[in-house]
Amino acid sequence: MTCLLRFSPALHLRRPGRRRALLRAGAWVLASLLVLGGGAAAAPAAEPRTLRVLFVGNSFTARHELTRVVAALAEEGQPGLRFDVSTVIYGGRTLAHHWALQTPNLIRRASISAADVQAAITLLEAEQERRRRAEAEPSAARATDGISAQHVAAALRHHRTLAAEPAPRRTWDVVVLQSYQDDLDPAGRSGFFEFAPKFAAIAQAEGARVILYETTPSTQHARPLGTPPEAAPVLAKARALAGLAARSGADVVPMSLVALRCQQVRPELTLRFVNDAHLNQTMAYLTACTLYGTLFQRSPEGLHFGTVTDNRFDDQHRDRDRDGGALTRVFSARDRTDLQRIAWEGLEQFRELRRTSR
Repeated sequence: MTCLLRFSPALHLRRPGRRRALLRAGAWVLASLLVLGGGAAAAPAAEPRTLRVLFVGNSFTARHELTRVVAALAEEGQPGLRFDVSTVIYGGRTLAHHWALQTPNLIRRASISAADVQAAITLLEAEQERRRRAEAEPSAARATDGISAQHVAAALRHHRTLAAEPAPRRTWDVVVLQSYQDDLDPAGRSGFFEFAPKFAAIAQAEGARVILYETTPSTQHARPLGTPPEAAPVLAKARALAGLAARSGADVVPMSLVALRCQQVRPELTLRFVNDAHLNQTMAYLTACTLYGTLFQRSPEGLHFGTVTDNRFDDQHRDRDRDGGALTRVFSARDRTDLQRIAWEGLEQFRELRRTSR
């Protein structure tokens, strides 16, 4: 993809912060272990603390307000925690688009200079006007990089908000980088594998822990399965993700592997809508449980929160989802318990695969 916006990674690698990021991540996990002791369920009250998490992605993060589900699980399972979440969402866009739209500046919120923020705003303003003019022209003259004037306008809003924030700005504790339609090609390449390490290096230089959130739109199923899915392609991608994680110093939310586990043990559960290619409420809850397990290195088993509400509705019935079902799903005790266990089993399988792939 050819991006018309230019972005200089040199600005974002000024401060070596990898060691600091590892120390902060290790301290957070240790604190979680000390507080929780034996399980994910609520423990005695601990000293209040805040975990600041930035999600970078598209509708696979925005749908069902996924970050709110993760926050609810986190604050239940980590007593005394305030889960402070922010998002940078561009619908249908990838990390390559985020790179062109200057998202790394938002990761650098604590260290970026006022001059650099203003330079980005000036660039984005000029780009917005150029794209507005181009979009008024015949189709042949329009940009073909997947970025619209509306995307640039959203990037401008993010940067103007950043410019208005008083110093000193807080750093991120965790940056979550979402993949999208990033299955490997025959040569073993994908846009996520190219851009995730670039984003990870910037986040780690800021002292943040990095989590790679893998989406799996090509393997989610809309109807109950009659036969087990083929495991080999999923395992091959999981091994590639393990290598990417090792190179990037990141943790992984391996949703294709977790979805495969769900498809094997609960094939009657569907993971996407029939009339919408997005993850459904079940897949959203499974994803949130996997994010919880990755964030805290603890099983979500035993947590009581189990409600997911879709934020996209049927055009004719605003209280129904795209398949005509209820927008809100409250999971039964069995389904909640199974999905929590499946998420943890998938994570353990990925960790073992990562260990044996070294």
